[in-house]
Amino acid sequence: MRLRVIHETVYDYRPAVQHAQHVAHLRPRHGAAQQLLSHALQVEPEPRQCEVTEDVFGNARIFFSLPFTHERLRVRATSLVQTQAPAAAPPGPPWEAVRDRLRYRQGTPFEGAAEFGFASPYIPRHEDFVAYARPSFPAGRPLLEAARELTARIHADFEYAAQATDAGTPALESLRLRRGVCQDFAHVMIGCLRGLGLPARYVSGYLLTEPPPGQPRLVGADASHAWAAVWCPGEGGGEDGGEWFDLDPTNDRAAGEDYVTLALGRDYSDVSPLRGVIQGGEHHVPHVAVTVEPAAGS
Repeated sequence: MRLRVIHETVYDYRPAVQHAQHVAHLRPRHGAAQQLLSHALQVEPEPRQCEVTEDVFGNARIFFSLPFTHERLRVRATSLVQTQAPAAAPPGPPWEAVRDRLRYRQGTPFEGAAEFGFASPYIPRHEDFVAYARPSFPAGRPLLEAARELTARIHADFEYAAQATDAGTPALESLRLRRGVCQDFAHVMIGCLRGLGLPARYVSGYLLTEPPPGQPRLVGADASHAWAAVWCPGEGGGEDGGEWFDLDPTNDRAAGEDYVTLALGRDYSDVSPLRGVIQGGEHHVPHVAVTVEPAAGS
């Protein structure tokens, strides 16, 4: 499927900003499962400095600097992406076998996925996550079968409520509230998986805004979206010796060709679409508009 994504953020400052530096994660990833066909980033006013680097997770990180007075900032990213449906996922080995494989033992090779098993700024290791996850992970249950049930339980138990949390809400608070948005649902799921010793990562991206005929409109449309990915070892020796499987607890489904992956990280703090430091502009509210639509040739 060929998808066009337009992500625009506008800040109006009062009083004016004297100096600003920003970091953006707004360029979709490019790889075997998703091809980035084109990308353009417009920043107004034009920054004095703008450079693109790759972060430790392989995401495109864009830094720009505005060392002059300005009352408004407009950042518009336009991307054309070719997606494809992922292959059907097997049930996987027993979840305990995956946990035990990633436990540190002297002399064993390092699994790259293991770095996603540790606590991160928004997602601590905590027994409350383990207690919530346990019913989905009885002894001997295949990993992906258990992870799918956990996805469904979060979807059923949590209320999607846009005003219940904000970008800084810790995952434990979201678990306590049983309310939040896609970012919170992804954080809770990741916390549950990591609490059991399983690697899980945060995925930011987009979801097609126009559903197929006869299908309901999905939560997360017309906004940035987020979901979780769980790692499962594979005999083929793929990425990190296995494969990552994307699961969306907000919509109780696996990610498909109607999803666009923007960036990967430990949690939201690694991949926020736009953040920065400003001098001045004490009063400002961002206005964000996202459009995801099928493009010609899809």
